[in-house]
Amino acid sequence: MIKYNIPVEASLEVIGGKWKVVILCYLLKGTRRTGELKRLMPGITQKMLTQQLRELEDDGVIRREIYNQVPPKVEYSLTAYGHSLKGTLDALCSWGERHIEMNYPDKEAVLLNTEELEKKLLLTSM
Repeated sequence: MIKYNIPVEASLEVIGGKWKVVILCYLLKGTRRTGELKRLMPGITQKMLTQQLRELEDDGVIRREIYNQVPPKVEYSLTAYGHSLKGTLDALCSWGERHIEMNYPDKEAVLLNTEELEKKLLLTSM
């Protein structure tokens, strides 16, 4: 049995690391395919994305749905347990925005335009 010093250690065991929270934020907006997530996170390698998705699935935070078709189609979405992180993720995003505003005079220069990328992904999936 694992023993934690404080409860946040249990939280970080599930959502800790550079990419898991980012993946969860995108999945809060809806179901995504692996390729979509990869395009939204250009800094992540395919191997790391796959590893992070597997770990989140193993922890019951996301669900992986495989469609029996050619070419293969796999989609990821949040489970009810994953949706329970919404308040926490929203708070982290708000804190991040305040941090950027306090430390970077030109907010737009440090944020990639992922909203524009998401719009393009929606158009290509229709």
